[in-house]
Amino acid sequence: MKNHLIIFAHPNQNSFTRAMVDRVIAASEQAGANVILRDLYEMNFNPVLSAVEMKGELPSDILQEQQYIRDADLITLIYPLWWMGFPAILKGYLDRVLSHGFAYKTDVNGSVGLLSDKKIQQFINMGSDQAEYQANGYAQGLDICLVNGLFNFCGITNIDHRLFGRLYGITDAERQAMLEEAADKTLKKLTAV
Repeated sequence: MKNHLIIFAHPNQNSFTRAMVDRVIAASEQAGANVILRDLYEMNFNPVLSAVEMKGELPSDILQEQQYIRDADLITLIYPLWWMGFPAILKGYLDRVLSHGFAYKTDVNGSVGLLSDKKIQQFINMGSDQAEYQANGYAQGLDICLVNGLFNFCGITNIDHRLFGRLYGITDAERQAMLEEAADKTLKKLTAV
């Protein structure tokens, strides 16, 4: 059975972003995948990286998150874009979980990613229009930093992402189409695993 790890970061359980999580879970189950949902707000995840952790002494909850990543055939991040980046709780999750020795190592040649066998998709929701983000270069900046830059550093090259924008000025039918697009992408990814 395929393992699908979903990492979700939004405090509002009635948000469109949560609806997308639910639709992606349903598509995953339709594909016969085992779903592991990490709802960071519901978990009350502590995003603060400590000095002790930086020295390599990882607590059991972080070791568990790393095991979920090891076991995952597909990793999906679903979150809103806030101030050109991840919600702070997700940034902290990545800071703590993608640690040295797990996600990358350093040798005489520099840093080497250790997660090259992983596949990631990201569904990023925002209030602004994605066409505006592309026209002014923000979309490229997001791709360089949040999408490919971060995960390429960890050795991951099989990355797909989709910006869903203008969420506040669209119809319910348009929102439903976005949910179906996320579900379709998920089914295709899981089928290809």
